Amino acid sequence: MNEVLLMGKSGSGKTSMRSIIFANYIARDTRRLAATIDVEHSHVRFLGNLVLNLWDCGGQEAFMENYFASQRDNIFRNVEVLIYVFDVESRELEKDMHYYQSCLDAILKNSKEAKIFCLIHKMDLVQEDQRDLIFRQREDDLKRLSKPLECTCFRTSIWDETLYHAWSSIVYLLIPNVQQLENNLKHFANIIDADEVLLFERATFLVILLQLKHKDVHRFRKSVTSKQFKLSCSKFAASFQSMEVRNSSFAAFIDVFTSNTYVMVIMSDPSIRFLKDSLHIRRRIDTDILKNDLFSPIGPIMMMGDGGRSRLVGYGRGGGGVMVGIGMFFG
Repeated sequence: MNEVLLMGKSGSGKTSMRSIIFANYIARDTRRLAATIDVEHSHVRFLGNLVLNLWDCGGQEAFMENYFASQRDNIFRNVEVLIYVFDVESRELEKDMHYYQSCLDAILKNSKEAKIFCLIHKMDLVQEDQRDLIFRQREDDLKRLSKPLECTCFRTSIWDETLYHAWSSIVYLLIPNVQQLENNLKHFANIIDADEVLLFERATFLVILLQLKHKDVHRFRKSVTSKQFKLSCSKFAASFQSMEVRNSSFAAFIDVFTSNTYVMVIMSDPSIRFLKDSLHIRRRIDTDILKNDLFSPIGPIMMMGDGGRSRLVGYGRGGGGVMVGIGMFFG
């Protein structure tokens, strides 16, 4: 079991981000969440058999002092990942840094192999032309303060894909045999000649693996869009199953890949048509290409030429097994 410690001062946004990623909240609904009292434990099942032992630590001053005194050994022992959240607009930056330094001291003594992540949160509140500068300044300060430990910093907001970027990167480091999985996905992408292949964890839609022919600075936006569509399906009493996006520049398809993942395939040829359960691809996949359990596909994909106007179509299975189609069409 992987122990993940989520810390930061009260009101920094810890519980909101946890609820969005792991409890299917949308950003506007996090306003009704109450402050965390002391430590809230949750066991999050990820990719089927990977369990994250997530400790969401309340950030009120009395609790913080207690963590570093009477609860120090209990909280900071056997930590695999420390995620420390900073409110970018905090007016008590010196105190925030003091508590972060206390966390680092406790980690050094109890879990010196732990990976450290700092999230500079609520970046949407900063003027857009100032975001890069402010983030770099905070990042430099935190990296200097963290020595001899190393920390990785992310800018985040619950209102855009930066939250999924950060958490995808964190969870990636907890996946066993990840290099083998990357090699398998690369092989798969080459076989179908895809421009992009992304593998999402099924419950959270975090990107766990990806293969790109071209740099895509907005690749984590696909997590947000796909998950929001999945949540929209539930309003129609339908479970999300697949989605197709097509316009004059590209064609994309997302579908169940294994019992714990979705796969998204993106092709620069917009005439490509995607079909599930194709023997053409099934034969290729079954020849020991994808040997790990994570890559035991439920529905292989076939691409065929098909022109047409831009469209987005998703399918879910509603009550009584009835297929429900939900679509938006673009001119």
